[in-house]
Amino acid sequence: MGSNRQGLAVVTGASTGIGFELAKCCAAYGYDLIVVANEPEIQAAAAELAESGAAVEALQADLATLQGVDALYAAIGGRAVEALLANAGRGLGGAFLDQDFADIRRVLDTNVTGTLALLHRVAHDMRARGQGRILITGSIAGLMPGSYQAVYNATKAFLDSFSFALRHELKGSGVTVTCLMPGATETEFFDRAGMQDTKLGQSKKDDPAAVARKGFDAMLKGEGDVVTGWQNRLAAAISSVMPSGALAAVHGRSTRPGSAAD
Repeated sequence: MGSNRQGLAVVTGASTGIGFELAKCCAAYGYDLIVVANEPEIQAAAAELAESGAAVEALQADLATLQGVDALYAAIGGRAVEALLANAGRGLGGAFLDQDFADIRRVLDTNVTGTLALLHRVAHDMRARGQGRILITGSIAGLMPGSYQAVYNATKAFLDSFSFALRHELKGSGVTVTCLMPGATETEFFDRAGMQDTKLGQSKKDDPAAVARKGFDAMLKGEGDVVTGWQNRLAAAISSVMPSGALAAVHGRSTRPGSAAD
């Protein structure tokens, strides 16, 4: 790594979308980087990030597995992580009973188990050092029952809740925890989740660069959470007062397979 005064940032799910844009924010701010994804495109992303002058290491690892988390921790190699941006995630569309359980398990392992395993190790080191920033990519999806996205929304509800709990536990330690809660964003998420035939998949979405910038700035300020976009802030407010059954029905109208043709 270089001698950049901002130190080392680790960004997961960094090959495309919000994760790549978060990595760009880190590089522009002055962090050196370890960027991670479970696909070979992470090498091209790292090469582009290095053009900013940051020292960038790329790691292709599957953070849905403990072996992948171990590989990332080994790549850190005992260096101080100044910022951990835990962004790796996976979506899955369709009715719960129509989904393959192996796909369901992969969403759980990526979004929850792998994320927590990484946080447990890196945040432990941050607390011992008395310094560090953590950004967890949750979602406003975690604020509502996700008909036709039931498992994904539930994992994001877990992360949203967990972020605030961890933040409280680390209060006064020198380590801050911020939860980035975007709405639908223009990334490869909907293709990968099999949701391009839904109203949500075909809708206008937020710019991932703008989402990442909001999240990154909130992390630097040590804020607890940030909901990006006024429509998403409105949806978050509505979710706090609308009955869960009604929320599930509203959500299902935009995520039901084939709803784009309605």
